[in-house]
Amino acid sequence: MPLLKERYTSKDYWALPEGCRSELIDGQLYDIAPPSRIHQEIVFGILYLLKKHIESKKGGCKVYPAPFAVNLDADDKNWVEPDISVICDPDKLTDRGCSGAPDFIVEVVSPGSRRMDYAHKVSLYLESGVREYWIVDPLKKCTTVYLNEQDPSEFAPIIFPFESNIKVGIYADLSINISQLL
Repeated sequence: MPLLKERYTSKDYWALPEGCRSELIDGQLYDIAPPSRIHQEIVFGILYLLKKHIESKKGGCKVYPAPFAVNLDADDKNWVEPDISVICDPDKLTDRGCSGAPDFIVEVVSPGSRRMDYAHKVSLYLESGVREYWIVDPLKKCTTVYLNEQDPSEFAPIIFPFESNIKVGIYADLSINISQLL
């Protein structure tokens, strides 16, 4: 639910009281509710597998859990805190977080984030240049994968049940099975 003001900016976002979690999307601030236990198990499991994979390959990408601020646009109207962000371009990393689109984003759906994750953030992430976006939905027990490497006119999400081995698009040799994380 947006907070009340016609248009917010980066200045408003960074002036929020410590401990107040919100995202700035299209100039509007949205509160973020605390995550559930299952949400945290999924985030931790995926984060662990990604970090372990990157380290084993001696890769240069960095993986960050929320709260981690990501500024998706140059006009500072979009600051998000994805559950997991993978950034492979070190020039995008700043003291405040990430400036530009991460390569890979994972959002785990919570009851209060369903519309935001499935509607608003899909277009926001893909338009900003995120290469891969996963929506992990514990209620539906499925993961929706968007790959932004295709022709947008042919773009379609792929839905996997939790029992599937889902190939991580930015890493050809890594698959994640969500059911094994629970």
